[in-house]
Amino acid sequence: MRPRVVWLFLFLAIVQPPPSRATNPAPTSVATFECLGLYWSAPKADDCKVQLRIVGSDQWHNALPLVYDTRDNEWRGSIVGLEPDTEYEIRLEAGTTQASLKARTRSDRFSVGATTTLPTGNSRECVTIAKSGSPQGYHLVTPAAEGASTIDVLNRGNCLIIDADYVIVRGVELRNAATHALLIKPGHHDIIVEQCHISGWGRFTGPASYGNLGGDQDSAIYAEEGCGYLTLQRNLIENPRGSSSDWDDGHPVGPQAISLANSTGGNVIRYNDIGSTELHGFNDGIGGEDNYSRAGSPCRDSDIYGNKIRNCWDDAIESEGSNMNVRIWGNYLDHYYNGIATACVSHGPIYIFRNVFATSRYTQRNPIGGSCIKTGENDEFGGGRRYVFHNTALQPNGASRAFSAHVAPDTFTRNNIFDCYDSLATSRDKPPASDYDYDFFSGEHRGIAQETHGFRGKVAILETGPLEFYPAPRVAVVTNGSLSIELGNGKKRSITDPVVFIPNPVIDAGATLPNFNDNFFAKAPDLGAFEVGCPPLEFGRNAYMKRERIWAPWEVK
Repeated sequence: MRPRVVWLFLFLAIVQPPPSRATNPAPTSVATFECLGLYWSAPKADDCKVQLRIVGSDQWHNALPLVYDTRDNEWRGSIVGLEPDTEYEIRLEAGTTQASLKARTRSDRFSVGATTTLPTGNSRECVTIAKSGSPQGYHLVTPAAEGASTIDVLNRGNCLIIDADYVIVRGVELRNAATHALLIKPGHHDIIVEQCHISGWGRFTGPASYGNLGGDQDSAIYAEEGCGYLTLQRNLIENPRGSSSDWDDGHPVGPQAISLANSTGGNVIRYNDIGSTELHGFNDGIGGEDNYSRAGSPCRDSDIYGNKIRNCWDDAIESEGSNMNVRIWGNYLDHYYNGIATACVSHGPIYIFRNVFATSRYTQRNPIGGSCIKTGENDEFGGGRRYVFHNTALQPNGASRAFSAHVAPDTFTRNNIFDCYDSLATSRDKPPASDYDYDFFSGEHRGIAQETHGFRGKVAILETGPLEFYPAPRVAVVTNGSLSIELGNGKKRSITDPVVFIPNPVIDAGATLPNFNDNFFAKAPDLGAFEVGCPPLEFGRNAYMKRERIWAPWEVK
């Protein structure tokens, strides 16, 4: 029997195929106009280096390393600050594993196919758009040339309903909707809303704790479940009919400017003016649902930037749910309770950088500020990375806390100016560990944040123009002791606890962050949103237009 066994094993050795070598799937990307989200199922390593260059260029640039998610066995991360409609070559290296790919950012110039011209003047009837365009030619809905169109439904239903794909709504004025002014029906995608003026929408409401259930999240723009690839840009959204309650009566309830319900992602919300009065304030400026989920708003692969948002009794920007490769930057937030809410980050990473946090308050009667960034998670909904870079929190009347008191695992901060008088981080530690460093903080306690290279003391901001917040060259501080002053003619005077000027501690004090602060001047990056020597950030619907500003029809009628 032994020879047969030998021959059997020999036969099996000959006919069995050689063991297959497991291959890692190629990396993939998801583009917006100015960013790329990267995904790669390579083995875990100490880090994953990223380099990029424009196709045809000889010069490579470093980007921030990707983050490894052990739950999905996947590297994820974003490249920011890119040019629209441009092809890039990307190299990845995780340990001994290497890969490369090419990816093109989306174009923000949309070809038009069919055009629907709205009647000039006022219309009292809701307009429903049911005809789709295509990637080669969007369906444009707009006023006639040299005309202006106002849809004022006098508190009856919606002003405009989109039940189609590849649609552009441009330059329309929407007034006095009973609930949502512009409603996007479920599952639709590739929709642009631009240069519109929306006001007077929504129901009157009140605190939910008193039984008021209607009117919450009545929105100027509302996208129902499963919508994605929405571009909402350069709109003026102001003055809802009703008003959100404040925190005196429980969680605020009321109107919102923009709401996305469990989006599929790919959204860009940029350069909008969102504001009202305190008596007709918003619940959230930009938000949606579901907060504790793996979808939410804006969900994934989305950008929110360049917006000017005011008068929110809860969050100026609510970005909660998946938050997978979501980027929020360059926004000016004023009169809010929480500046940017991130409860939760189910996937991550989310990048929050170069935002300005101005006035924060709790209620109409209580001026104590809330948080710049709200954190938190719930059961399985959480665990994703938060990156927080180069933000500026202003005083007086600003946020009391940099981060809320909720848990905030896996938070990574660098180069922020947190002029907040209460706390920097939560006191509730939870793995994975967070990494706070190179931040300026003026408040009472740091919580769990142990910053080796952090800065305390006093900061000075030089407002060189409207909504410009550069660090001043010097800071006035009070020193202990006495200072002898020569008055001339042999006379001297001793000044107790004199005021002296010292260099501003936030200038040239930051850490380098590849792809996020490559253009710094002098020795090192400045802390905060504004880099001395660089052009100022611009906010709102006229940002970065220079001489190319386009007047909407409702502005010139």
